[in-house]
Amino acid sequence: MRWDVTFFFFNAYFDVLRYIVCMEKIIYLAGGCFWGVQEYYSRLKGIIQTRVGYANGDKENPTYQEVCSNKFHHAETVEIKYDDNIISLEKILMHFLRFVNPYSLNQQGEDKGEQYRSGVFYIDDKEKDIIKNYFDKNLKEGYLIQIMPLNNFYQAEEYHQYYLKKNINGYCHINLNLIKDDEKNNHQ
Repeated sequence: MRWDVTFFFFNAYFDVLRYIVCMEKIIYLAGGCFWGVQEYYSRLKGIIQTRVGYANGDKENPTYQEVCSNKFHHAETVEIKYDDNIISLEKILMHFLRFVNPYSLNQQGEDKGEQYRSGVFYIDDKEKDIIKNYFDKNLKEGYLIQIMPLNNFYQAEEYHQYYLKKNINGYCHINLNLIKDDEKNNHQ
């Protein structure tokens, strides 16, 4: 067998193995303006994909203007797909606490309103205890981070997706330099 063909099959084998072994999970985080939250997590090792949207509100497929009206109670939220073999839920929560003010009600940075509340919305009931235990261990009493099941999630308009990658001087309440070099992915 030729070397290049052997190399091809060897790489293909490991790609399949990596796919089989990958423990892809999803968690939903609300931490103020979703532009910065998405940009922060998209820079981390183990994050497969992110998308911004509106969660746990009362209206199907709301527009950004409807969310900002606070009539429908959505939170600006980032859906995070991650490889649990590379980054655990606890590490994701550790990063969350680096930039969110857990004692602030309906405000992060200069962003004020119900849509900017902080929350962790889970789809697997087993994660509720992990999340609650992590925050109880690492925060003082009285934190205001919502911990609840995801009731709904509607993808935000396309211009919001990866907004800070498209608009490098766009507003961001999060200090992206909080990510340490060894935590960064290689494909920013």
